Amino acid sequence: MRELSMHILDIAQNSIAAEARLIQIDVVEDAANEMMTISVIDDGKGMSEEVVQMVADPFVTSRTTRQVGLGIPLLTAAAERCGGGVEIISKQNVGTTVTAQFQLSHIDRAPLGNMAETLLVLVACNPDLDFVYNHVRGENSFRFDTREIRSELGSIPLSHPEVVTFIRDFVAEGERRLGA
Repeated sequence: MRELSMHILDIAQNSIAAEARLIQIDVVEDAANEMMTISVIDDGKGMSEEVVQMVADPFVTSRTTRQVGLGIPLLTAAAERCGGGVEIISKQNVGTTVTAQFQLSHIDRAPLGNMAETLLVLVACNPDLDFVYNHVRGENSFRFDTREIRSELGSIPLSHPEVVTFIRDFVAEGERRLGA
C-alpha cells in the first residue's frame, strides 16, 4: 500500500469485523528515537493465541468472501522493510492491539497519508461506533474523539452530511497544525 493510512484503515476494518465498539488509533512520531509507532486498539472479541500466531499467514482469513487475508502480512512486510516490525496482543472477549513500528526516516517508509479521509470513511460508514485518534509529533499532539463530538451533537448522527464535513475539516486542520 502506498500510504500507511490504508494499512490503518484495513486494521480498523478488522476491528469492526471483530465487533469492536471503540477503536483507538495512535500515531506517534518520535524523532529522538527515529521511530514512528502506529497502534490500533479495539475492544472487540479478540483472538486466541493460536489465531494470533496464524494471522501473519496471508492464506489465513476469517472472511468468507475471499480465501486470503493480506492485511497483517502486508503491514508486517512494510514495517520490516523499514527497520521495524509488528506486534499483536489479543485476549478473547477483551480486544486486540496491533502495533507497527517504522524507522521514521527510512527511505522505504510510506508516508502516513490522508488520515482525515481515513477517519472520515471509518466514522461515516460506522456512525454507531466510537473512534479515538491520537497523533503525536514531538511536543505537539492532535486528538479526535467521536464520543466528544457525539456528546455535543445530541441526537444528530455522525453520518449527517454537515457533521461529516466538519469531521474531515477538523482532522485535516489538526494534521496540518502538526505538520503532517
